[in-house]
Amino acid sequence: MDVLSGGLNQGNLIVTSVLLLTLILVSRQAKMLDNPGIIAATALGFVVGALGHWTWLLILLGFLLASHKATKWRFDEKKTRGMSESEDGHRSYGNVIANGGLPGLVAIFAFVTEDWYNGLWMFSAAVAVASADTFASEIGCLDDDVRMITTMKPCEPGMNGGFSASGQKAALVGSSMIAGLTFLAWMATNASVDDLQTGFIKIILVAIIGWLGCQMDSLLGAVFENRGYLTKGGVNGISITCGMLAMWAILSSGLFV
Repeated sequence: MDVLSGGLNQGNLIVTSVLLLTLILVSRQAKMLDNPGIIAATALGFVVGALGHWTWLLILLGFLLASHKATKWRFDEKKTRGMSESEDGHRSYGNVIANGGLPGLVAIFAFVTEDWYNGLWMFSAAVAVASADTFASEIGCLDDDVRMITTMKPCEPGMNGGFSASGQKAALVGSSMIAGLTFLAWMATNASVDDLQTGFIKIILVAIIGWLGCQMDSLLGAVFENRGYLTKGGVNGISITCGMLAMWAILSSGLFV
């Protein structure tokens, strides 16, 4: 049974199915997602795992679990200050789509083109941006020393476009976590394509692109979301897309030939 090849093969489908069952059970037990969120995450997970690869699904599940932990961090304080999106810290289908929709499209693209190798790096860059933004928002919102990214003047914690030292560190942790999971996925499926040095450079790029995508998210929030021109989902979507395209441009540049 082949579990290392991507796409609709028996091994990949079996492992993906087991991971999705685990997602449903853990989500219900830990209350990470509401019922519509579980349905959306399961559908998205099937696209990512079955059309991409089950290791990609592990990266996405790692992001989901870590973001849940970040959301629950000092949750009562966030709730008291009006910075929580739900009463108990769960996330809805809107969060699933906003953060996972574009990585799902990468999986579809990889399946159509049969290019799961480059797909892994584009997928990971997209998830790294989402992870960096989530960590920055959930950790940085409780930092009282916040400045607006466009003016560098002090602003209210939690305001769109605001950034803090703790938020910046958290963003790097979030993107680096995805980079680490990507390294494991690369070792399991594609390590023979690149040497270790090249793979390590690409891992670093995933972390950097994720962190830079978080900065773009803040900039778009300050310039467009605060003026009502973009929604939070729109800002997330543009930032994630830019991270994904940045990785695609690097891979297409011939630097790693």
